[in-house]
Amino acid sequence: MLKTLLVLGALAIGIALGMAIGGNAPGLVNGADVVGSLWLRGLQMTVVPLVVTLLVTGILRTAQMASAGRLTVRAIATMIALLWASAAMAAIVTPALLTAFPLPEAARAALRGALATAQPTGEVPPFTEFLRALVPTNPVAAAANDAILPLIIFTLAFAFALTRLSPDQRAPVQGLFAAIADAMIILIGWVLALAPIGVFALGLVVGSRAGVAAFGALGHYVLVVTSVGGVVWISGFALAWIGGRTGPLTFLRASIPAQAVAISTQSSLASLPAMLTGVRALGVGERTADVVLPIAVALFRATGPCMNLAVAIYVAHLMGVELGPVALAAGVAAAAITTMGAVSLPGSISFISSIAPICIAMGVPVEPLALLLAIEVFPDIMRTLSNVTMDMAVTTTIARAEGDKE
Repeated sequence: MLKTLLVLGALAIGIALGMAIGGNAPGLVNGADVVGSLWLRGLQMTVVPLVVTLLVTGILRTAQMASAGRLTVRAIATMIALLWASAAMAAIVTPALLTAFPLPEAARAALRGALATAQPTGEVPPFTEFLRALVPTNPVAAAANDAILPLIIFTLAFAFALTRLSPDQRAPVQGLFAAIADAMIILIGWVLALAPIGVFALGLVVGSRAGVAAFGALGHYVLVVTSVGGVVWISGFALAWIGGRTGPLTFLRASIPAQAVAISTQSSLASLPAMLTGVRALGVGERTADVVLPIAVALFRATGPCMNLAVAIYVAHLMGVELGPVALAAGVAAAAITTMGAVSLPGSISFISSIAPICIAMGVPVEPLALLLAIEVFPDIMRTLSNVTMDMAVTTTIARAEGDKE
């Protein structure tokens, strides 16, 4: 938490100092721009290898869990369906929110000018070309050219092929990818250790070029993305009511302790004991609770797809990138799939490893993510709150389907 506050403070000080400097010290601003760009490139260089290795290890881990029995398969299938529904919801709700409550054009123009070096990652092709490009003829070239969605498709196919190997054949490959993923996480951790410097530099540049509009835009961003996460929180009550036959007030009373832990710790894992107590109070049997909730904590972040996609859509709105149906479809697919591999990662790492691929798939600049990372502490509270609520709702629903609920 201290590190998060340090990064947030660096952003605020950087923007404030930039506003004070204005155009009076172009050399200082240009130097800060170089420092910030170097830090951002350090983050970007880890994205492709991290996405590939996390997807492979995530699919293999999921397949191993699914082999445990019918209850596990039902739980995982339900969670995957909800992840896709979460992403699809964001593709509808986020543009609607931005249409109803747009960022003032003056603020958008000021920030676009401040982030003038940020460029779209490439136009999304027409639908027929988009479909053809989903299957890469050369996965290495796809990785080199940031063709993220074809790379994800190949990685998924490769990971599922690995699940068909015998355990003896699969183990060395799984160990290799796990080791690479761990090494990349260490590397991105080193880069993030420099976050106060990088964020301060970027904040100074934005403050000097955009002025007070920068603070207004960041507040608007937090409200929009948090609102999308709030839809998942409400949906948890609806799922418990419809699927688990548990009234909203009853579910609220049982989930309040877990939600309180979620808000205070921003950790689903830390909320697990309170979640177990809560679902048992709802009449869920130990057989279901002891299996489904640990799986949910290990594999399932209901807000991952929707809030990650909301961030990418917001960046597109901020930078003036028009998103058509094909771009949104690419974002939905990337958001739903990449979430599976990022569940066990710290929030700051998963913010980059999950959202950057979505931006790339949609043709949206990734540079603004470095600034948004600094204020992720606010949306992250809603992420954890909604995730914990949905974990309990899913467990209640599966328990009723299994006949393991009083």
